[in-house]
Amino acid sequence: MLRNTSLLICAAAVLFVSFSRGAAAADDTPGIVQEKPAEGRFVAIDGGYMVPYTATIPGTKATYEMVPIPGGTFTIGSPEDEADRGDDEGPQVTIEVEPFWMSKYEVTWSEYKPFMQLTDAFALFEKHEMRAITDDNKSDVITSPSNLYDASFTFGQGEDPRQPAITMTQYAAKQYTKWLSKLTGQFYRLPSEAEWEYAARAGTKTAFSFGDDVDELDDYGWHYDNADDTTHKVGEKKPNPWGLYDMHGNVKEWTLDFYAEDWYGQHEGKTVQAADFINWPTELYPRVLRGGSWDTDPDRLRSAAREQSDDESWKEYDPNVPKSPWWFASDYSQDVGMRIIRPLKAPETTEGKEKYWKADIDTIQQITDKRIDQEGRGKRGLADEKLPAAIEEVRAKEEAGR
Repeated sequence: MLRNTSLLICAAAVLFVSFSRGAAAADDTPGIVQEKPAEGRFVAIDGGYMVPYTATIPGTKATYEMVPIPGGTFTIGSPEDEADRGDDEGPQVTIEVEPFWMSKYEVTWSEYKPFMQLTDAFALFEKHEMRAITDDNKSDVITSPSNLYDASFTFGQGEDPRQPAITMTQYAAKQYTKWLSKLTGQFYRLPSEAEWEYAARAGTKTAFSFGDDVDELDDYGWHYDNADDTTHKVGEKKPNPWGLYDMHGNVKEWTLDFYAEDWYGQHEGKTVQAADFINWPTELYPRVLRGGSWDTDPDRLRSAAREQSDDESWKEYDPNVPKSPWWFASDYSQDVGMRIIRPLKAPETTEGKEKYWKADIDTIQQITDKRIDQEGRGKRGLADEKLPAAIEEVRAKEEAGR
């Protein structure tokens, strides 16, 4: 049960506020209004209200929708008597969560492809000696994913713009959130494991966000028994009580956390802030994915069910050395995707933000550097609010030179 009574939710029809269209908001911050909405979902905060908003990725026609999630307290994990419970789902731990926005849907190809296309754009910047990386702007540097050498690995489920983007590594997912943050001026990142389960439960304590009856799952999620061996366009099933779609199934979703079976046991009997509950990675894998997928048995789509990545087998078909830091090439990764959040309170320092975006162990950075510097796969470039205009400029120069 949520204990923060100062944060209110009205579970009615969704009110969308698009900052790309100049909607009125407190301090022009997207997703915040000063007057209490007459309808729709909202979360009361000091000085205003968090509301849903729709935004356009600058320089593209792709949009994404963000839903406000109230702060509160919940119990992560499953009770011992829950059917099909995994040993790694306990003991249960009390977690305190700060408010955030979460993407209404899993990140789609319409959103992810502009990020994929940066490799070619960054190459043109190098050719035309534009946007050089210096000590003064290095905090804006991202790495873009290498061009696909075999599109069948990634697009085997189809390229419909509403299909969830798949087969990206956790590092690529984090670089995507940095790119989006730098373009928009807002701080986006992957959710922590605790934040993900909190949002998935949406105030419930049952096995699924809709109750305990697995027979109702077909109304809410795509799984092994009903998905016909493929991903599906986002938003085709019912949402959870907080307006989030596909939290049960379709694609597994990255979190920030390193997977440890006994992680909950290390916090038994404590009340922990969500930020302090993150198990920051110290090894390449396994890392935590949540939500299950179209290739997952129904019982593994429960709100508390945890899954660990298997990066080695997911890169098994990658013919390159070193193997890609941005892509998985195995059929086993065709159900790996992502969802983003934007915390109400962003880190105040560049270093604090980078912790959520960067390669968190030396091995990932070393592989990335070798792929870019020695193999010419992937690129480094600057991501900032001027990037869309710079891409148009360099493309015009390229066209004029032909």
